[in-house]
Amino acid sequence: MAFFGTFFKDVGIDLGTANSLIYLRGRGVLVNEPTVVAFNNKTNKILAVGEEAKKMFGRTPAHISVVRPLKNGVISDFEMAQEVIRQFLRQISEKSFFSYRRGILSIPDNLTEVERKSVEDAVLNAGCSKVYLVESPVAAALGANLPIHLPTASLIVDIGGGTTDIAVISMGGTVVSRTLKVAGDKFNEDIVNFVRDEFKLAIGEPTAEFAKVAAGSAIPHSEKLEVSLRGRDLATGLPREVLIKDTQVRAAINKSVRSMIETIKEVIELTPPELVGDMLKQGIYLCGGGANLRGIDALIERETSVATEVVDEPLTCVARGLGKLVDNFDGHRQLLDNPLKPMTINFLSP
Repeated sequence: MAFFGTFFKDVGIDLGTANSLIYLRGRGVLVNEPTVVAFNNKTNKILAVGEEAKKMFGRTPAHISVVRPLKNGVISDFEMAQEVIRQFLRQISEKSFFSYRRGILSIPDNLTEVERKSVEDAVLNAGCSKVYLVESPVAAALGANLPIHLPTASLIVDIGGGTTDIAVISMGGTVVSRTLKVAGDKFNEDIVNFVRDEFKLAIGEPTAEFAKVAAGSAIPHSEKLEVSLRGRDLATGLPREVLIKDTQVRAAINKSVRSMIETIKEVIELTPPELVGDMLKQGIYLCGGGANLRGIDALIERETSVATEVVDEPLTCVARGLGKLVDNFDGHRQLLDNPLKPMTINFLSP
């Protein structure tokens, strides 16, 4: 088996709305790139994928499209999603002759059968012989080293680019979960709208993301932050620069942050009482890129009265969990998300 393992690779794929990470068995996370592809409409060729494509966002002529093939955690452009996965797998493939034997893919909770089938097909067409699915919160909890196999509550909040997945996990399964279409991308959209309304300035998504990272926070803090934003004046149509403060960025994203906290409270309210009691001891764990927002853990702790902390390296938490599934497939097989199918009964002929 070790001989064949050198030829057939197993991978864990965290296909996110904002970023995609790929874990190769025995070697760790080898791909951590934006889920973006640049496409030339004249020649029907892919120009760039990942970081190089993201740099082109909002800066291309009419015949070049820069596409994000996932929206709110779901594939919106199947062909482009397939091409992104294929290009990323090609980056880590030392010899194209040998294929990927097994791909384990993280998915948001509550996907429909059609959405589930589309991500499976995309990975199969990109080069994996067999695809297994696992719910993103389960992979995140595994990556955060939470005791998900024990009869105790592990509450994980995965704040990604397109969705926020909130789940209570116990005994290797999800007890209560919610998927909220409010996450990093919604924060960017809020900042774009705020700058347009407050400063009469049009900015793009990359500039809004820069403002969020540089000056964004969930609660007031002692350090005063401000950042310069450049865009198009809506009145004159000419370039203009404004200074935005952390208080203004916080005001812009406040409604979305409140929505996220209300959903966390709803999940806690729906959790069985014994598991809620366990939460006080175990706490709430945050992962995903949105967990890096300053003060988000302190705000959730204040609102829920449950100790909250951000896991180590939150951006790669799901990918690390997928890595554990890839490295010990048989040991963690029960965690895989296999939709219930009608039971088949074989009757013996007399």
